[in-house]
Amino acid sequence: MKQLKVIRFWKEQVSFLVDMHAARRTMLVACLALIAVIFSASFGDSFINPWQVLQAITGQGDAYNQLLVVDFRLPRILVAAFAGMALAVAGAILQGMIKNPLASPDIIGISAGGSAAVVGFLTIFSNTDHSLTVSISWLPLAGFIGAMLVGFLVYLLAWKDGVTSTRLVLIGLGVATFLQAITTMLMIMGPVYLASEVQKWLIGSVSSTDWNEVVIMVPVIIVLLFITFFVVRHLNVQDFGDDTAMSLGQSVQKLRFGLIVLSACLVGSAIAFTGAIGFVGLMAPHIARRLVGSAFGLLIPMSAAIGCFLVVIADIIGRTAFSPLEVPAGVFTAAIGAPYFIYLLFKNPKK
Repeated sequence: MKQLKVIRFWKEQVSFLVDMHAARRTMLVACLALIAVIFSASFGDSFINPWQVLQAITGQGDAYNQLLVVDFRLPRILVAAFAGMALAVAGAILQGMIKNPLASPDIIGISAGGSAAVVGFLTIFSNTDHSLTVSISWLPLAGFIGAMLVGFLVYLLAWKDGVTSTRLVLIGLGVATFLQAITTMLMIMGPVYLASEVQKWLIGSVSSTDWNEVVIMVPVIIVLLFITFFVVRHLNVQDFGDDTAMSLGQSVQKLRFGLIVLSACLVGSAIAFTGAIGFVGLMAPHIARRLVGSAFGLLIPMSAAIGCFLVVIADIIGRTAFSPLEVPAGVFTAAIGAPYFIYLLFKNPKK
């Protein structure tokens, strides 16, 4: 039995009907994600007690622990956490808009756009002396722009007196396949020494991150998540079909365009700094839907918490399981996500 409660704020101008049982589940998963973040800072070349990690974060630990935790480990953990949230929420938006649990940023080509843009950047601006003709700091911007442009392109190609969910998926798959071919060609054309770096970026990794990237990435994603929380309320109406949504005064096509742009911004902001970490946008929303249902008021925060947890845990495994080698986090999300995708295909054969 659902325990429903109305929550109002901003002088009661904004209200939400919340399932308290699902809200408690969301809080529990969010706490698990926070615990994963703290424990992640404990692991590395040397183990640090979680209590000492908390002391280091609050500035009360010894100088060595503060250096190790705050300067070296915390930036990559925050990047992993927020990238996981952004990818998961983008996946939840796309699945709700397309009405298909198999939809994700990977499937409709947004991630492939960012990947192709980054590989193109490295190929075009590389010198024979293993250097770049422009600053490497432009690399995240290239990934963001690539994801955004592909999001627009997919929407425009899918337009025919409006955009239907089926056409959007099919066009997205075609664009993603084409971009993967372009990416492979650019890798072949580029310098040999860049192949390993490009491959690592294509798989998805949070290594070699610093506070400069955190300062850029985290505020952008926080703003986008805040916008998402209010915009996706309209998706609940679209669950009843386009005709019902339009009869209630909703501009279906404008909303879909806005949601595609929002998803592309979220994905671009994540992969610009972490690379194309795959399957998070597929798994997290689907798991969240099983835990809290399909109402987007709680589906979005639950998806964000699960996405954060998945990427942080994948990074912990990548840093510790094969030490001294470091395996990109995207390897482990793909190792879990690919079988999960097959499971969804068998479970939803008509989708």
